[in-house]
Amino acid sequence: MSEYTITYIKNENPKEKPKSDELSFGKYFTDHMFIQDYNQERGWHNPRIVPYKPIELDPAAIVLHYGQMVFEGLKAYRTERDKIQLFRPDKNMERLNRSNDRMCIPKIDEEFAIDAIKHLVHIDQEWVPDALGTSLYIRPFIISTEPYLGVSPSATYQFMVILSPVGTYYEEGINPVKIAVENQYVRAVKGGTGEAKTAGNYASSLKAQEQVADEGYAQVLWMDGVEKKYIEEVGSMNVFFKINGEIVTPALNGSILEGVTRNSVIQLLKHWDIPVIERRITMEELYEHHQKGELQEAFGSGTAAVISPVGELAWEGTKMEINDGKTGEIAKRLYDTLTGIQYGSEKDPFNWTAKVKY
Repeated sequence: MSEYTITYIKNENPKEKPKSDELSFGKYFTDHMFIQDYNQERGWHNPRIVPYKPIELDPAAIVLHYGQMVFEGLKAYRTERDKIQLFRPDKNMERLNRSNDRMCIPKIDEEFAIDAIKHLVHIDQEWVPDALGTSLYIRPFIISTEPYLGVSPSATYQFMVILSPVGTYYEEGINPVKIAVENQYVRAVKGGTGEAKTAGNYASSLKAQEQVADEGYAQVLWMDGVEKKYIEEVGSMNVFFKINGEIVTPALNGSILEGVTRNSVIQLLKHWDIPVIERRITMEELYEHHQKGELQEAFGSGTAAVISPVGELAWEGTKMEINDGKTGEIAKRLYDTLTGIQYGSEKDPFNWTAKVKY
């Protein structure tokens, strides 16, 4: 049992909820938010659920100048039987604490954090949409709040959770997206913060993303930051390739984010006895397999999109069409199974779901 008691202040002026067909990603926010404070004397304390509102922050807060912060992303789903459930929240909280450790932020109580998220989702349960492909996105994050311009870890923090009803992440949905391979810019290197979910990793990806967006590409595929030859990840997804019947995904190396959906995909593939291997793979090797007709599928995995097939890779002036630009069999099966488990229409043999509303 947690030693914390959550204070609740009801929002007396609830917002009008958007219609399901109006939902995009990250545009709307619910009526309440969770906040918990930290200082060195009391540790984490004063957990509360309050009306959603702007936060007050000193202009000298460390997060604004040195980016000491972490965040997570997970979802709540409404099932056909009007139940609400989360997908693998324990893995998200584990990863949040790994990010905390890398960014010198005090670790949170993972069990309590899940309870707080469930409490918040339960209060705002009417915001969980029920249309196919929609969900309630959950964004836990921790910011450093001490007003200090010296370069050192903060002495105070706030842990917050906000909620956002969302539709599909990519306009294409489960239809294949086009990805451009990035050869100029670097997102992360081993020993840096690439394996932590922190704001700077995403800020450093924006320039490359901006440049390819005008050419019709949904994301960029990052190479390693040292040799710029080994495939790492897409900006918002881990990546998988089906080569001669075997699924290959880049091995975690200290600069790749360990995705919760990535882990789920690997477990499912092994459960289905489909060969899956984690190893280093170069763009040159991938191109050779494509030229020989051996690159059968490519897809990304992530909380936001779940599974996103890749229909085209642009690399050094060459456009590599994959599976005739169509969704592959493995990607479709993974998407159907994962979303089926998330929405409660498929059996959950791994006990991945956590009930919010019974």
